[in-house]
Amino acid sequence: MSQPLAPGGLLADPARRPSPRAKLLWALSAALSWVVPILGVGIWALFDTHRRGLQGLVLGIVLLAAVFSIVVVPLWRYAVHRWEITDEAVYTRTGWFTQESRVAPITRVQTVDTYRGPLERVLGLATVTVTTASSAGAVHISALALADARDTVAQLTAIAARHRGDAT
Repeated sequence: MSQPLAPGGLLADPARRPSPRAKLLWALSAALSWVVPILGVGIWALFDTHRRGLQGLVLGIVLLAAVFSIVVVPLWRYAVHRWEITDEAVYTRTGWFTQESRVAPITRVQTVDTYRGPLERVLGLATVTVTTASSAGAVHISALALADARDTVAQLTAIAARHRGDAT
């Protein structure tokens, strides 16, 4: 079955979403990225007691940006991220501010890998990477439940075996 077109000739949205735990993964990743800037402002305030107004302003801006990236961005990303596998291709849509849709024909698939970082392991998630013979690079299907990732790898392996091309 091939991917249908939406109005305007664009590809329709791929059918599947990441795991609902993806929102927590992305929120925790964002929270960890804000530890150093918040600590930096705290250390600045500890050693420079003469600029409290400026420090308060900087801390307020940093906290607003942190809350946005920890709360809003994961929800937005989850609303956008989609993926689907058919007998012909792997379809993905990613991004939150800038969105990217990718189509990787099955005949171009070279390898299928699974990656699990520390947070993904704690949350029972995995990322499936489909490497193709393309200058655009690999296609990543991120934040899948571990069972879904395993099923996806098995499905891609079975479909690719039926297509016996040289993936070039």
